[in-house]
Amino acid sequence: MHYLRLIIILANILQLAACSPMAAMGMGVSTVARAVENVDENYTSSPSGATHSSQDYDRQAIAEANLNLGVAYMQQEQYKLALDKLNRARIAQPNFAPTYNALGVLYQRLGENAEAEKYYQHAIKLNPMDSAALNNYGQFLCQNDRFDEAEEAFMESASNPLYPTPEIAITNAGTCALTFDHPDLAESYFKKALDRNPRVAPALIQMAELSYNRGEYLPARGFLQRYLEDNRHTSSSLWLGIRIERELGDKNAVSSYALLLRNRFSDSQEAVFLKQTEASN
Repeated sequence: MHYLRLIIILANILQLAACSPMAAMGMGVSTVARAVENVDENYTSSPSGATHSSQDYDRQAIAEANLNLGVAYMQQEQYKLALDKLNRARIAQPNFAPTYNALGVLYQRLGENAEAEKYYQHAIKLNPMDSAALNNYGQFLCQNDRFDEAEEAFMESASNPLYPTPEIAITNAGTCALTFDHPDLAESYFKKALDRNPRVAPALIQMAELSYNRGEYLPARGFLQRYLEDNRHTSSSLWLGIRIERELGDKNAVSSYALLLRNRFSDSQEAVFLKQTEASN
């Protein structure tokens, strides 16, 4: 069955977890889309003598390929095409939880919160251990000012022993706590995430900011340096570095950070802050 082999190859090429950042695709999206269309057509005209188990397997493969392609379109902000592919995935395999997770993300991006919540909840109903869906639902709840529910979803996501990256959900719980002005709770979550994985970038940079705000400048420098071991500077990390080093009295470090900020992010708000502080000194 050549179309089944093709669909497996497509799944291996894409390897996109629902709602994660889109991987660079060696094949263009349009090329993959044509291949998936061919698979769909071949499936509908498959021999009537195919066994029930083989048909189920084919449907699952088609659902996964359309899901992956839908996520790829979503990452390119081609939402109409994304919805079409996700609906194809849903039709091919109505009980495949990751499809509903992806639909939740799509409708959340479109600002249709009622639809987004419906799909998140359905994904979790189909698979209560779907940590990706729980994590995404937690972010949805946090963005809609439902902190207690969001925290519960994040912790449920992280509690799954099969979830490979629980530190991500824990970090998101910390970020949400910070949004609702719970810095002590946020810090406890960031530290818990870093206990799991000492290189979680969002936890490190937010710990650096928290430490700075508390006047703990040496720990702030340490967290920022750990962040920079694996991550490139952003305008916000450079501005944080400038503020930390000013407090610690390292003029050379301040000059180095300031030069990078001017050269790399001259149009950023942080570059404006730098000019304002320099003018006032």
